Amino acid sequence: MTPAEREQAVTDEVLASFAATTDPRLRQVMQSLVRHLHAFARDVRLTEQEWEAGIAFLTRAGHITDDRRQEFILLSDVLGLSMLTVAINEPAVPGATEATVFGPFFSDDAPEVELGGDIARGAAGLPCYVSGQVRDTDGHPIAGARIDVWEADEDGFYDVQYTDDRSAGRGRLSAGADGGYRFWSVLPAPYPIPHDGPVGDLLTAAGRGPMRPAHLHFMVTAPGHRTLITHIFVAGDPYLGCDAVFGVKDGLVVDVEHHPAGAAPDGSDRPGGWTSIAFDLVLVAEPAAP
Repeated sequence: MTPAEREQAVTDEVLASFAATTDPRLRQVMQSLVRHLHAFARDVRLTEQEWEAGIAFLTRAGHITDDRRQEFILLSDVLGLSMLTVAINEPAVPGATEATVFGPFFSDDAPEVELGGDIARGAAGLPCYVSGQVRDTDGHPIAGARIDVWEADEDGFYDVQYTDDRSAGRGRLSAGADGGYRFWSVLPAPYPIPHDGPVGDLLTAAGRGPMRPAHLHFMVTAPGHRTLITHIFVAGDPYLGCDAVFGVKDGLVVDVEHHPAGAAPDGSDRPGGWTSIAFDLVLVAEPAAP
């Protein structure tokens, strides 16, 4: 048996071990994974030392992952797998808001905020008034749509990265009867993804940077509509062209208006000046059940 035949025999034996899998989707996924994983090892002629280093890397990623940090999501993000999965699953519906990566910093227990309320809750940064409308692709407003928003402060940290259990730069609100939404936060700032672990070591070894351009996260849900996970990015940010997680899309880049000190749209006084962003969120209807 030649070396090539011996290698193929290993692959064939592993593929055969999944042949009796009763779940057809699991069988398809696992056999395809085996084919591609084995093809990768043959393509690069993987050494035993490199294989051991890879196992050690994944072990470190597991050890550093906890309820506040998900290193495997970071790894998926920097390899572009997260954005590829988004691209595969995003419906091609004209006019719909584009989706992008979820990221590792979502929290399902965000505080409820009234329309026009402040999600900053003490987060450092220049006040920013964010407003828009949630509607469907036919232009109809979606009343009551649930909107989760979260972002880093001006120092580049999310609340969950602090150790004092704060909840800041994060909130959940419902669109009004006209689909409108509005809230106060802080102007998004660029920041590095966590790079003090194995993913950071990978970026350093590859000569890549850890920076993400300034952005604000949205997750929008409404009955009968596909959940939208997206960001809005600040126009002019120097990292728009080199996002460490490849999440930027042109349609998600927005202009920021800067305002002098004085009265804001909700009548509040902003003595230090403020900013504003307007962005509509357009959801795709789920197909009717058969």
